[in-house]
Amino acid sequence: MRVLIVNISDRLGGASRAAERLHKSLLAAGVESRMLVAKKSSGDFTVVGPTSKKERILNSLSAYLDRLPLKFYKKRTKTLFSPSWTGFGNIIDKINDINPDIVHFHWICEGMIKIEDLKKIEQSIVWSLHDMWAFTGGCHYDEGCGGYENVCGNCKVLGSTTDNDLSRRVFRRKEKQFLQKKDITIVGLSRWITDCSKRSTLFKSKRHVNLPNPIDTALFKPFDKEKSRELWGLPQNKRLVLFGAMNATSDPRKGFKELSEALYKIENSDIEVVVFGNSEPQEPEDFGLKAHYVGELHDNQSLVTLYSAADVMVVPSRQENLSNAIMESLACGTPVVAFDVGGNSDMVEHKLNGYLAKPFDASDLKTGIEWVLGHKGYDELSSNAREKVLREFESSLVAGKYMELYREILDVK
Repeated sequence: MRVLIVNISDRLGGASRAAERLHKSLLAAGVESRMLVAKKSSGDFTVVGPTSKKERILNSLSAYLDRLPLKFYKKRTKTLFSPSWTGFGNIIDKINDINPDIVHFHWICEGMIKIEDLKKIEQSIVWSLHDMWAFTGGCHYDEGCGGYENVCGNCKVLGSTTDNDLSRRVFRRKEKQFLQKKDITIVGLSRWITDCSKRSTLFKSKRHVNLPNPIDTALFKPFDKEKSRELWGLPQNKRLVLFGAMNATSDPRKGFKELSEALYKIENSDIEVVVFGNSEPQEPEDFGLKAHYVGELHDNQSLVTLYSAADVMVVPSRQENLSNAIMESLACGTPVVAFDVGGNSDMVEHKLNGYLAKPFDASDLKTGIEWVLGHKGYDELSSNAREKVLREFESSLVAGKYMELYREILDVK
């Protein structure tokens, strides 16, 4: 079985890391898997990336041009929006030259693939939904708008008050192309996004399967807490609350505001905060607690030791699919507090391996943090966290489920 995983990058960003993990899991299971990317960071020979300086320049130019239509929307929010009207690279030609049995899409924006080029792909497509973009008019998260259940337009993310705006035009383009390319199977990484996709106008007629990302539990596992704190220069005698995300302090969807309010309500000098994904800003947020900023992390070993150093991980996102951070933290035995939104309940079992707070309620988020830190059965919470991941997300287990799906598609074909 020959599988081609298509993603913007092999290392950069959450979707890239998840796609790479699936790729490696399939290889370990004996599948002839390759990965096709527009931005290659690794030296892995099974990953196909740009082969010339010209190709890299064209990919960068395509990403830049793809954003140009957004300049007409001055009131747009910070949520990502991708028109996908460019695609200068030869990605489609590469797909057809490699000629796999299955083409498995992950995150394909930033000018990687033009919507109109999908019909040129000769093989059946499996499409993993890392966010909502595939079935919306261009936004990657809809901020609760729900327009994708109709035809989009008046886009909240664009700050638009016009029916026939960019979101409506992108939606119509997708609608036309998805009708022509019928052999697409949708993989919802969480129950939440699977349900959203099933309700969408664009994908409601497609076959849907709910399958998660895999994680290597031999790599992501508990590490000695005392040694972890020593490695990071963190205090040994404090309770540490961990928070992290790309653009953690600037993207409203990540819930930094709600987290700040929750932490400020905590009156306990034994609790300190650790923030990763961002360097310390010029004017740091006043959490009411001492904060340690550790910057961006670029390797799994650093993540493992940081999760292990913490007593609780907080993921306060306002919309979330299947968070890598939650899965990684649980795998390392660190309980998680998160809002009960999106796919968080797929991983966090309330008061068993963490705490699911009422959506966007900073007071309940605070309650959850204090509940975990003060729990008499903390070791049991930690053990439950690890067991949940071993039971449902371990790499060989998940890879087997994807292989079964691929076989079903090929048998039908």
